[in-house]
Amino acid sequence: MVYFSRSIDTELEKWKNDKSRKPILLRGARQVGKTQSVRHLGEKFEFYIEINFESDKRIHSLFTDDLAPEKIVRNISAVYNIPVKTGRTLLFFDEIQACIPAIQSLRFLYEQMPGLHVIAAGSLLEFSLSDMPSFGVGRIRSLFMYPFSFDEFLIACKEDELLAMKQQATPIQPLTTVLHEKLLNYLKVFMIIGGMPESVAKYISNNDLRESNLVINDLRISYFDDFAKYRERVPAQRLRDVYNSVVMQTGNKFVYSKIESGDNQKQVKEALELLILAGVVIPVTHTSANGLPLGAEAKPNRRKMILLDTALLLNTLNLDIGEVILSEDYTTINKGSITEMFVGLELIKYSSPYQRNALYYWHREARNSNAEVDYLIVKGNNIVPLEVKSGSRGAMQSMNLFIQAKGSKKGIRISQENFSKYNNIEVFPLYAISNI
Repeated sequence: MVYFSRSIDTELEKWKNDKSRKPILLRGARQVGKTQSVRHLGEKFEFYIEINFESDKRIHSLFTDDLAPEKIVRNISAVYNIPVKTGRTLLFFDEIQACIPAIQSLRFLYEQMPGLHVIAAGSLLEFSLSDMPSFGVGRIRSLFMYPFSFDEFLIACKEDELLAMKQQATPIQPLTTVLHEKLLNYLKVFMIIGGMPESVAKYISNNDLRESNLVINDLRISYFDDFAKYRERVPAQRLRDVYNSVVMQTGNKFVYSKIESGDNQKQVKEALELLILAGVVIPVTHTSANGLPLGAEAKPNRRKMILLDTALLLNTLNLDIGEVILSEDYTTINKGSITEMFVGLELIKYSSPYQRNALYYWHREARNSNAEVDYLIVKGNNIVPLEVKSGSRGAMQSMNLFIQAKGSKKGIRISQENFSKYNNIEVFPLYAISNI
C-alpha cells in the first residue's frame, strides 16, 4: 500500500534525532496506521527489525526467562540476522500487548541501553496497560494516533496548495467561493470514506466510494471479531449491543437503558469502558465550565459517545452511498449527528499527540430554557464555546446564552458557511477545524 504522510511523522522524526529519547509507545485503535508510520520511519535507519508478537509466537520465549536488555537484543539480532546497533537500528515491537514481559522490558531497555531506538505499538494495548498502572512512569513516552484528519486527507489527494490556502484563511479573510466549494466537495467525500488509512488509499487509487465502503465493512466486522477476545470479561454480544447503541445515540446524552439486553447494567458499563479503552468509542463529557481546567467540573455520568470514524458510523447505519453521492444536500450524511461527531474527531486529531485528549460539552436544563453547546475548547486562559451546524443557517441562542453566563470573550460557529464573523461570533467552515 502506498504510504501517505501523516502528522505523526514529524513527531517520530523529532524523536529519532533526540539524544535523550525514551522508548515510544504508539497507541491507538486497530488499523489507524501505526505500523505503516513506523515502517516509514524505519526507512531512515541503516537497520530495521520488526517483531509482531501476535504472529510470531516463538519470540515470546526471548522474554520469559530474563529481561536483561543486552541478552534480549543479542538474541533478537541472532534470530532475525540483523545487527542491533545503537543509533543505527530501529527496533519495532508490534502488537506488544500479546507479550506482557515485552512491555515490561521497555523500561529496562531505556535504563540500560538508552541510545537504542525502540518503538512499541499495539491495537489493544490499552487493555494490558490498564492492568499495569505504574508501568514505565518517567521511562516511556506515549504517542497517540488516530485516523486521517481532513488536512492529512488533502495531502494524500495531492492538494497541498489548496490546504495552504485553507490554512491561511480567517474569519476576516475568507476563501474565494470557488475554493470554498471545492473544499466542501472534498469534505463530503471524506465524511463518507472516513480516515482509516486503507479506506483512504482505496479511494485515492480508484476513486470509488463503494470500494472504500467495503473496506470499512470489513474493518467493522474485524472489530466485532476482536470483541470475542474479551468474552471472559464481557460477553461479545453485549459489546456489540453497546457499540450499536453508541451509533444510534450519537449526538445525544448516552442512556444505558436504551441498550438492547441492557438489563445487566454492570456488564453494559464495563462493555462501554472496554470500547473506550480500545479507542473505538470516544466520550464527550459534560462540564459546568465555570473555570479551568474543564475536567475539574466534569460529570462522567453525563456523557455523549462518538465512534472513532465517520465511515464506521455510516456503515453501521447502512446508509445508501448512492443516495449520498447524488445528493447536493449535506443532510443526507447528517444521520446520527455525523457533522457534530466529525467536528469532535477533528478536534482530537489536531490536539497534542503526547496525551489522551478529552472532549467536553455544556448543557443547561432549566424551566423553559434548555441550552446546549456542542464543544468547549480552551484558547489561552479562555473557554470558547463551539456550536456545530450541519447546514449554513441556524440560530445561536445556546452559544449566546453560554457567553453571557460564563463571560466568554467570543464563540465559534462551525457550519457549511465560508469564513465570516458576526460581532463576537467567528464562523469557521466544517473543513477548517485545524484553523481553530
